[in-house]
Amino acid sequence: MSDRLLTSGELAKALGISHQSITHYARTGQLSPALTTPGGHYRWDLDDVKRQLRELNERRRRD
Repeated sequence: MSDRLLTSGELAKALGISHQSITHYARTGQLSPALTTPGGHYRWDLDDVKRQLRELNERRRRD
């Protein structure tokens, strides 16, 4: 796990995709955040999200 958890905006910037995409993936269960704050905000581990995205792409290629 990375030293620091990222906000959805920081994660989106790091991945080069929109904040809305990150939120959509989380709400539809395609990505799992490392933490959800009591206020409902997601916090992300960049390395874990990259792993999840690789797995998601592999599943999509097989289907």
